[in-house]
Amino acid sequence: MNKAVNNGPWSGTWVAERLGVELVGDDNLTDLLGLALRRNPKRAHLLVSNVLGKHVPQSPSVVYGHGFALGRRVRDLLGPTEAAHAVVLGYAETATGLGHAVADGLGTAPYLHSTRRPVPGLTPAGGFEESHSHATSHLLLPEDPALLAGDGPLVLVDDEFSTGNTVLNTVRDLHARYPRTRYVVVALVDMRSAADAGRLEDFAREIGARVDLVTAATGTVRLPEGVLEKGRELVARHEQGQSEAPRPASTDALAATPRPAPTPAHSEPPAPAEGLATAPRPALTPPHGHHVTRVDLHWPRGLPDGGRHGFTPAHRARLERALPDMAARLAEALPPHARRVHVLGFEELMYAPLRLARELEQIAAGTEVRFSTTTRSPVLAVDDPGYAIRTRLVFPAHDDPADGPGERYAYNVAGAGFDAVVAVVDSAADTPALHAPDGLLAQLAAHIPHVVLAVVPSYVPEPAHQPERPAMLPEPLRGPAFSSYAPEEVGWLLQDLSDVTLEAPTEEREEAIQSGGAHYAESLPVEYQPSDQYQELFHAALRESATRIAQAVGVVTETVIAERSPRPVLVSLARAGTPVGILMRRWARHRHGLDLPHYAVSIVRGRGIDANALRWLAAHHDPADVVFVDGWTGKGAITRELAEALAEFEASDGITGFDPEIAVLADPGSCVRTYGTREDFLIPSACLNSTVSGLISRTVLRADLVGPHDYHGAKFYRELAGADVSVAFLDAVSARFPEVDDAVDAAVKELQAGDRTPTWEGWAAVERISVEYGIHDVNLVKPGVGETTRVLLRRVPWKILARAGAGPDLDHVRLLAEQRGVPVEEVPELPYTCVGLIHPKYTRGATGADGKAVNV
Repeated sequence: MNKAVNNGPWSGTWVAERLGVELVGDDNLTDLLGLALRRNPKRAHLLVSNVLGKHVPQSPSVVYGHGFALGRRVRDLLGPTEAAHAVVLGYAETATGLGHAVADGLGTAPYLHSTRRPVPGLTPAGGFEESHSHATSHLLLPEDPALLAGDGPLVLVDDEFSTGNTVLNTVRDLHARYPRTRYVVVALVDMRSAADAGRLEDFAREIGARVDLVTAATGTVRLPEGVLEKGRELVARHEQGQSEAPRPASTDALAATPRPAPTPAHSEPPAPAEGLATAPRPALTPPHGHHVTRVDLHWPRGLPDGGRHGFTPAHRARLERALPDMAARLAEALPPHARRVHVLGFEELMYAPLRLARELEQIAAGTEVRFSTTTRSPVLAVDDPGYAIRTRLVFPAHDDPADGPGERYAYNVAGAGFDAVVAVVDSAADTPALHAPDGLLAQLAAHIPHVVLAVVPSYVPEPAHQPERPAMLPEPLRGPAFSSYAPEEVGWLLQDLSDVTLEAPTEEREEAIQSGGAHYAESLPVEYQPSDQYQELFHAALRESATRIAQAVGVVTETVIAERSPRPVLVSLARAGTPVGILMRRWARHRHGLDLPHYAVSIVRGRGIDANALRWLAAHHDPADVVFVDGWTGKGAITRELAEALAEFEASDGITGFDPEIAVLADPGSCVRTYGTREDFLIPSACLNSTVSGLISRTVLRADLVGPHDYHGAKFYRELAGADVSVAFLDAVSARFPEVDDAVDAAVKELQAGDRTPTWEGWAAVERISVEYGIHDVNLVKPGVGETTRVLLRRVPWKILARAGAGPDLDHVRLLAEQRGVPVEEVPELPYTCVGLIHPKYTRGATGADGKAVNV
């Protein structure tokens, strides 16, 4: 086990000198512990561990080594027979990682830690109160209800054993439910007073069980008379002094003269190495020009992120196999000159980032790696080498905690001279609050030149008793009963909501969506009925672009057949993907004589893909043959949505094989590998709504209409048959197939020889536009001709940005913009032909009496 390295004065000197607090005990006690102060009515001082990896950045090998060594001692204490039946229980939030390491040291023990994050539908197996803590309610939520029900030893792990109250509360609660004969209490330090020392033995006799204690060091804290009041006064004085003095940006140093951060050797923030970010979301740019890079860890699917719901030796083995690759991804994301790197975990999420940090430490030769985590615990920071908490970052909670919003903290990270920091959070904490101007990432970026974000999927078990699913899901809807398409062209895995009134005025929908009062998929916009002038623009655009569309259809279909499946099952994402899917099906018949199955399913941003539709597809086709089809990419939101939804579906249903790679007609955002073209041009099917999409509405997902065993819904606008051009659009493009055969062959050959790796340059452009135009919400920036048209037809547009010199592709956009009173602003070097901006912070007051947009 590595020894903690502490240079300079003892980090408890400042408190000891001012309050007369003494730390007495083993010779190595002051190597393990420092002292700090906090505002707490029960205990003024705080024992700050140097080896826990919570408040003090430490070598991850040191942190993990201490816990693992304690686990080895427990294994030796219990002997092989009892150790084989032991269960380890750790305490949130501070000891979650320590408990994991103890379980690893035992080798065969499953692990569970308490949590403050409830899960609806999951019945707690126990709970207790932590009497001295600022946040006391702990839940035990094992996925396997039998985890704590055995009669083998229960090993309870905490960072310090101070009064014994927490352990007594836990054992009392669990022993009443699951009595056993042996308990082992594990802590880094045993700091009980003489009065508390005998309570554990008395309690063991009371319940008739053996209770052993294993610690790394023993000592006690001697407190002079009146220390609590003195501590309160000292905290208040320093907090008041701090509030009157200037402080470094984003850092709450709570010192009269804050220490400036050390100046790195480089004078400019480092640029990320090429190819670092493997996830689809690109780098963010927080304040001060520092860079935040998101890295996809490729976390093993279905592997728990920690012991919140149980972590078994089999889980540990899966993690061990994946760690080298995940750490290598982190290493690639670090600037080559980074010599001091900090890995920052997140509250209860300690073990996963600790293991990543330890693996990184082992592979990153010449790099000093340190580890700590954020915390709920409020502690006074004093910039003195004899004090344990030198600086603190303060930021809002970013995981929507059950007990409401509040401040969170990261200690001793600012001003420590790190060249880079890797923030590791779970997906429940990857929220807008994390990325906000006052959020954790911005706070880190203000002090550390290079910030990397890695997100571990939050593991949430299914409720123990799932209601049975219906044995048979409905067969797909087909025309002419549902849609104006021929029945063989497409089967709709939807339910018919034609008799339900779902339409709402555009302005009313926009206000509800932006205020958070409604999701966009819970209602429908009123169907836009085009003027004669606009219809003529549609037909002119179709005449001009039919050949170009036909070639793109051929290219994407040939690519799918060559690379994905010789007989693919086309599954369009309703509704923009449906005309494209039909055209691809027609091309396969034209060129290869294939009669491909084709279906349309619903996917909803923020809600995922229709799981019942996936179940029907898996029951009738090989998921490996399924190719998801869409019309075009904008910034790639649906591309990411599909990948995440399929991962969740695989974890929940155990059905594997669906490929998240979407095939699209046009990929101007550079978000996919399978496409017909990456040009941003007018696809006439984007010009209209249902009248070019088989008279089918956008899909609807509303709880009172769509039950757990239902497909998502949509409406069939039979009354608009007189204006329907759906089949005319398909026929016009299909008629050009013979003339583009040779061009398709040449284009496919060129594509297959080139690099089609997505660059996500569209997303980067959207983020830049969002900032430049003061919108600060990428969901209100809709790039590309197709998305811009949707903004004008369905939302409340604010501005249209058009690439300088854009020609007839934008005639219909200019006409719609004129009709709605929306300015069109020409922009040089725009990566898209145009971009539509939805009115930011929309209320109905943002439009004039004539319904046209008002410029603000």
